[in-house]
Amino acid sequence: MDTADATVGPTAPLTFRAATEADVAALVALIESAYRGDAGRAGWTTEADILDGQRTDAEGVSAVVRDEDSRMMVVERGGELIACCQLENRGEHACFGMFAVRPELQGGGLGRVILAEAERLAGTEWGVGEMHMTVISVREELIAWYGRRGYARTGKMTPFPYGDPRCGVPRRPGLAFELLVKVLD
Repeated sequence: MDTADATVGPTAPLTFRAATEADVAALVALIESAYRGDAGRAGWTTEADILDGQRTDAEGVSAVVRDEDSRMMVVERGGELIACCQLENRGEHACFGMFAVRPELQGGGLGRVILAEAERLAGTEWGVGEMHMTVISVREELIAWYGRRGYARTGKMTPFPYGDPRCGVPRRPGLAFELLVKVLD
């Protein structure tokens, strides 16, 4: 298992590691808290105003943990789970997703550090030249945040899977995912 440490301001070091099956329940709870319901409103990345229902489930997270071409990265501080993200090796590029930071810790620079570590890992361990991600196109503030970190909007849209409750239950029509791309150094 790979680990790396980083410090965010005066706080304790962060530890990065690959998730195991033992982490699945805690990861699902973290992801759900960051994206759905009132708990997510403590942070700024919530999708509660545009989607109801689940963001993920144990089956989906477990599949990522078991997939040889994916890595669910666990981020801990002092042994406590505070964030996670998924990386998927697609050969020439990696895909970034399931990014969650505990809502009460959002806005303090953790996301920037975690994203940089994910990019470093994808570039050095997998040798990929680009990171790809999709973001719900109406999430302008989130897209702008990624833009400040070097991600370019491509204009390539994928329709939201209306009718598939595994992806959430839309509260409005016209949702789509936009592909964002960053060339890795």
